[in-house]
Amino acid sequence: MSESTAAALIARSNRLGADPKNTNYAGGNTSAKGTETDPVTGQPVELLWVKGSGGDLGTLKESGLAVLRLDRMRALVDVYPGLDREDEMVAAFDYCLHGKGGAAPSIDTAMHGLVDAAHVDHLHPDSGIAIATAADGEELTATIFGDKVVWVPWRRPGFQLGLDIAEIKTANPQAIGCILGGHGITAWGDTSEESEANSLWIIDTAAAYIAEHGKAEPFGPVRAGFEALPDAERRERAASLAATIRGIASHDKPMVGHFTDSDVVLDFLASERAPELAALGTSCPDHFLRTKVKPLILDLPATASLEDQIARLHELHEEYRADYQAYYDAHATAESPAIRGADPLIALIPGVGMFSYGANKQTARVAGEFYVNAINVMRGAEALSTYSPISDAEKFRIEYWALEEAKLQRMPKPKSHQGRIAFVTGAASGIGKAIATRLAAEGACVVVADLDLEKARAAAAELGSTDVAIGVAANVADADAVQAALNEAVLAFGGVDLVVNNAGLSLSRPLLETTEKDWDLQHDVMAKGSFLVSKAAAKVLIEQKLGGDIIYISSKNSVFAGPNNIAYSATKADQAHQVRLLAVELGEFGIRVNGINPDGVVRGSGIFASGWGANRAATYGVAEEDLGQFYANRTILKREVVPENVADAVFVLTGPELSRTTGLHIPVDSGVAAAFLR
Repeated sequence: MSESTAAALIARSNRLGADPKNTNYAGGNTSAKGTETDPVTGQPVELLWVKGSGGDLGTLKESGLAVLRLDRMRALVDVYPGLDREDEMVAAFDYCLHGKGGAAPSIDTAMHGLVDAAHVDHLHPDSGIAIATAADGEELTATIFGDKVVWVPWRRPGFQLGLDIAEIKTANPQAIGCILGGHGITAWGDTSEESEANSLWIIDTAAAYIAEHGKAEPFGPVRAGFEALPDAERRERAASLAATIRGIASHDKPMVGHFTDSDVVLDFLASERAPELAALGTSCPDHFLRTKVKPLILDLPATASLEDQIARLHELHEEYRADYQAYYDAHATAESPAIRGADPLIALIPGVGMFSYGANKQTARVAGEFYVNAINVMRGAEALSTYSPISDAEKFRIEYWALEEAKLQRMPKPKSHQGRIAFVTGAASGIGKAIATRLAAEGACVVVADLDLEKARAAAAELGSTDVAIGVAANVADADAVQAALNEAVLAFGGVDLVVNNAGLSLSRPLLETTEKDWDLQHDVMAKGSFLVSKAAAKVLIEQKLGGDIIYISSKNSVFAGPNNIAYSATKADQAHQVRLLAVELGEFGIRVNGINPDGVVRGSGIFASGWGANRAATYGVAEEDLGQFYANRTILKREVVPENVADAVFVLTGPELSRTTGLHIPVDSGVAAAFLR
């Protein structure tokens, strides 16, 4: 591979993709042409390096490039079967590849290979799409850019668009790029530096023109009562609505959520024209593939009661589903893929913010980012002209494109817990941390809840980015603190599906040495704490209408009369009976409640490290460092129990295999006959 050509392309791509004013996440593509020696013939061969399908410019690496032979690619022009069969050309790109490895060529490959320029950038900048979606975009293009940038009427991405742009480049030697109607921009240059400079010139010139000549209030005046609520009140209302809206977005399949209350969103929703513009939908293919053709927007003021808003949201959901079904029915043909679901991916709540949804947190977050892009596009188009996105018929051709369907079918099978949101208490260390780690590894989004906020955040950071896990403070003995922690969870991920009551402590003393304070502390944290967490979480689980799991990490001591352990064992028995009671009460909502009874978890245990281990070692007359093996030796299996064994049990209980199991306690103790359940 040509080091200089590919390296320069990757560097340029990373610079362009790192700035959101230039393009959205995973949007656009870049390319470079150069010469390399053919290892078969020993002769020079012209090659095209182009960002492959599904990659992101900002994080592009060598593995994300597709490398094609230009002679073979140009020869495809001679066998092009015409617009009605242009999709067949994507498969033909595979026969143009040079060497092994690399990414699959994208639908935009023809644009890069056929244009007579050494370097080409195709981007989705808000300012450029604003011009591309203006009703008089062609005239604006001439006014803003002169003859340096050429207007290209809307055409679905593909081989024909590549031919069109190649022809425009030849016919307009003075031009440095194009505005692609309804879509984005394309620019080119003889060098990598020139192509980048031309791309930025188009983007910045469009933005400057909008700023100088645009209307001051393109969205109209503010609607009374629709202004942003004060910060604390706004987030409280968002948390109160989150479960309802996630249930709406997950009617057809479970979704993870993301909440945004940026000024861009709040200002748009407060404006008079927000409902009208939102109903027109997005235009750039990257946008509506992530956000659906249009959002669900609540038509009540921010000052409406929570009850009224929830009731109206359910009504609007039914209307949205009927409207989407009508959209599908109006444009589907016998060859169209089946409808993929009729629920919104974007929900707009005036005065509160935007909820966005996807199969995982990253997808949900990016969907929200794309809708912010769409708001910026609408603002720019309305500032200069009238926002005029591509038609619903064209949107359908993209959304239900056979090539898009094939791309979706190639996606890897989701992990067992993908799309599920876990709230684990006492998860900064020991058993809780092992549970959080296992659930994250199985695809769940995880909220690490712990009394120590810094430790919770550190444990969450070990699991991955905030798209995977967050850390929150949670004093489980305080109802307000529990509610605050769950509010953080639902605003971070949209809701909660899986709750693990793991927080605990132990003070091992005989009856006569156990104080009232000892008793109250242990009951507050474990019995009362589990009750408070389950009660607060159950409200979310019930409102979502998605079922769910509540797991209690109880103990072998809930059924075993161990020595000098009255307070701890009594509270564990309390937890064990909560499992049975809640399994009965919550079953009608599809919520399963199960328990796990560990024993002898010494290694990695926060409880044992805090003095409990030394106490139990003294009680049994063994050295503290030998306590784990002591527990193991008295079991049937003679195997030590570690936190990961408890995490395995949580995984099984909350996975698909035991979907008909509730009210169960699973011993994880290597076999303690005296604790067998009867």
